[in-house]
This record gives sequence, C-alpha cells and structure tokens, in this order.
Amino acid sequence: MERPSPLPSPPERRARPAEVPTARVEPPLPDADGATAPVVPLIAPTGRGDEKIPDAAPPAEETGTGLRDVWRASRARRRALRAEVRRFTVRQRRRRRIWIGVGVSVAVMVVATVGAAYSPLFALERVDVVGTSQLDAAAVTEALSDQVGTPLALIDDSKIKAALVRFPLVESYTLEAQPPHDLVVRIVERTPIGVVQTAAGFTVVDAAGVVLSTTPQAPAGQPVLDIPAGTSSEPFRAAGRVMRALPDGIRSQVTAVSATTPDDVTLTLGATGTRVMWGSADRSPEKARVLDLLMQKSPPDSTREYDVTSPEAGVIR
Repeated sequence: MERPSPLPSPPERRARPAEVPTARVEPPLPDADGATAPVVPLIAPTGRGDEKIPDAAPPAEETGTGLRDVWRASRARRRALRAEVRRFTVRQRRRRRIWIGVGVSVAVMVVATVGAAYSPLFALERVDVVGTSQLDAAAVTEALSDQVGTPLALIDDSKIKAALVRFPLVESYTLEAQPPHDLVVRIVERTPIGVVQTAAGFTVVDAAGVVLSTTPQAPAGQPVLDIPAGTSSEPFRAAGRVMRALPDGIRSQVTAVSATTPDDVTLTLGATGTRVMWGSADRSPEKARVLDLLMQKSPPDSTREYDVTSPEAGVIR
C-alpha cells in the first residue's frame, strides 16, 4: 500500500487582521483494492505559502461614505473646536462680563444723578445770607429772590454777582449749595478806614478806595483822612494798611489820619490830639503791639506824642 505524501508545512505567517479559514483535510480513505487516492489541496499554494493577498479597498460608494458624511464630520470638528475655545477663554469672558456690568451700573448711576440734580426735586427754596454786620441781610436775600425755583445745578453765578455788585459793602462772597433746597451766601464785608471830605459831603471809603457811602455830615466813629494825593495814591494805600493793622481798641480812638508820602503816616488820637508817628506801613502789626504797650504805660491824656517808626525802640514824648 502506497502512503500519501504529507502536506507541505506553511511558512511562518505575519500578523493579519483576520485568519483566513482553511478547509479541513480528512485522511484519505482506501478504495476497494486497498489503494488510496492522491490528496489534492483545496487552496493552491503560492510562492509565499497559503497567505492570500487582500483585495483593494472598495470604493466610497460601496462603503457608504459620501458628501453628507464628510459634511457631518466637518461640522463635528468645528463644534469641538468651538468647545475648546470656550473652555480656554472662560476666564476672559467672565472678566469681560464683570467690566461690562460695572460700566453699565456707573452709567445708570451718572444718568440718574444728573437727571435728579437738574430736576425740580432739587429746586431752590431758601437763600441764607451770612456774614453781614453793616449790610441788611434781608435786602440781600430779596435781591437774590429771582433764583428761587431754579434747580441748584442751574443756579446762575453771573446773575448772583450782578445782584451783589449793587451792595458796595460786599467785598467778596462764596456760594454753598445745601441740597435739596438751600443756598448759603457767605459775604465778606468791606472794612471802612475813614471818611474823605469832598464837595458832596463826607464819603466813607475802604482800604482800596472804594466808596461805601456819602453823607452830608461826618459819620460817627470814622476818622477823617487827610491825604492830598487822593484815594488812588501810594500814601492812601499805606494809610489803609496801617488802619487795617490797628487793633479795635486803638482804632476806635483814632480821629484823623494824615500822609503826604508812603513813609510819613501819622495818626491823631481822641480829643487830646495826641499824635502817633507811624512812618511807613512796613511791620505794621509789630508797631501796633508796641503802641499798645506804650499807651498802657503812658495814657494819651498825659502824652503828647508816640513814636513807633522804629518798633525796636518806641518813644514817648
């Protein structure tokens, strides 16, 4: 009996995606006379064993991939990209929202404040005049009555100035709004230094030469100014500085002031006619203190003259 030749052993196979099933070879059956049929392999051997060459990839139409699938993949990619951008910019967007909220809040607050300030809710109802001693405060309030009813933010400073200019005693003023309905006018009055005798009578002037009032008779308590150069001269300005430097106790005793130059200001005290040789207006506060000490040591009724031209050495005559 003839033995069948064994099948050739396949060469070593490489890793494949899937094993190709092979047919199971049954051992040959003997025929009637004891001979066996030759074995014919089901798969023809190749040069590389029984490895089968895979077919080419099927076309897109056979696998079901078309333009719709490409469009869906592109849209999914764009969505994923947007999600990543949002994830990495969340802090920046949060800060932007905070700043926008703050800006809107400030804008609303400013608009509301401005609207309320210019509305009748803050209209002027009362004018308070303070700082007057010679002026009539009621007269000043009446002169400013045309501003009543105007919102505080719309008060016209030029109209207030025009109304106060009519009062010669007003040297300066300040306005202070006190919401919701009050306006405080703080006035600094001019300080008269004496009277100048003219053809019209006795004119009260301050240190700047501003005319405060004119009366036919000399007003009480105001010294007569004997300054030939006039109220716009240097001697007048020097006399004004001296009078403003005097303390009230001495100033009330001055009945006359004379000066022909800025350096020879002379004062006359009381009914005794005691003279005070002042000199220039320089160091006037120091000279006033020295004069006060000299008057305490020797009263005017027993003194003919005080000399404070040199404050380091006051002289009594």
